[in-house]
Amino acid sequence: MSRTRVRDIMPRKMVTISESDRLSTVEDIMTLGHVRHMPVVHAGKLVGVVSERDLLRASLSNLNEFGNEERRAFLQVVEIGRVMSTPPVVTALETSVEDAARVMAERKIGCLPVVDGDRLLGLITETDILRYFAGMVSAED
Repeated sequence: MSRTRVRDIMPRKMVTISESDRLSTVEDIMTLGHVRHMPVVHAGKLVGVVSERDLLRASLSNLNEFGNEERRAFLQVVEIGRVMSTPPVVTALETSVEDAARVMAERKIGCLPVVDGDRLLGLITETDILRYFAGMVSAED
């Protein structure tokens, strides 16, 4: 097994949102930024994660028989805190890539926030891990 750690392949940039942000804002950010997972923070502390799956679940469970306008109106009034996954499953900078992949597979989740105590440092996704194992990124990226 490799000695590569989460810190070695973790992207250095991430977008965070707050629990009071609306689903419509998050959907726009995800669509425009091609992002599928976003950490949710409150006063600088990680409190949850919202994913495309969470947005889809919220939309489908409430709007099966409605059109796009009604769906957008719904998304504009619902706060992220109502649909985010909490508590988030997290990892540390020194976790091996293999261990992070194992946790994600076992828990059937697409990302792991990387934390130091309560402080959010980054977010590693299944895509980051797949790129690593496919040899598409090096530990120096």
